[in-house]
Amino acid sequence: MDNELLAARIRDTAEICERTSKPKFLGFLTPDEKAAAQHILKSTDCKAEYFGGYDEAQRVILGCFPYSAGKYAFPVTAITFLFRKNDTLAHRDFLGALMALGIGRETVGDILTEPGRAVVFVSNEIKRFVLTQISKIGNVGVTVKEGYELPLPEGDKLAEFSATAASDRLDCVIAALCGVSRTKATEKIESGIVTVNSVPILKQTKTVCGGDVISVRGSGRFTVDSLEDRTKKNRIIIKYKRYV
Repeated sequence: MDNELLAARIRDTAEICERTSKPKFLGFLTPDEKAAAQHILKSTDCKAEYFGGYDEAQRVILGCFPYSAGKYAFPVTAITFLFRKNDTLAHRDFLGALMALGIGRETVGDILTEPGRAVVFVSNEIKRFVLTQISKIGNVGVTVKEGYELPLPEGDKLAEFSATAASDRLDCVIAALCGVSRTKATEKIESGIVTVNSVPILKQTKTVCGGDVISVRGSGRFTVDSLEDRTKKNRIIIKYKRYV
């Protein structure tokens, strides 16, 4: 979501809550969007909470509540897909099937997969559509039902990678992490789709440090472990993790 549009929608959510004294929801939000909401909502007169269907959710719904409000349920539903274990289905397969139906990305939360089962968290507004309209993911037949059984699938896992860069400048690091040229990396930065530690960065000269979390919309989220080692040609070795 565009940064300015996101900020406007977050403020609108809070203002409607304050004006009506009723809960108002927005989402699903990415971790960076959640961080932006937390910053924006510091100066509002409503109570903000975040929930994505389970405690460790990455994508969450923002709930703005009057301080006098009691306990409200978030409008999120878990949907379980069952299929044969020898059929290989991954996060991208489920997301692709949902997007092909014209479902907006903001209405879909975490997608957790394992052999034979996937649990997808969706906004209540689309749950009936998903339950009744999907019988296949790609060419694989699936059984669809509401709810889930514990334990949840582990979903995507963090894997370790390494790459090399000429320097620790953000444009060089983005080029290495995303496998693009420095020109392309600069375009990504200047277009506002890059965040470092949930803060949008527009300058390619920013220095990247070990421990930084870099998000590039459309390319992924990367945790930089270190930039201390060097190759024989004195290039920086970037050790990082990303979800696979």
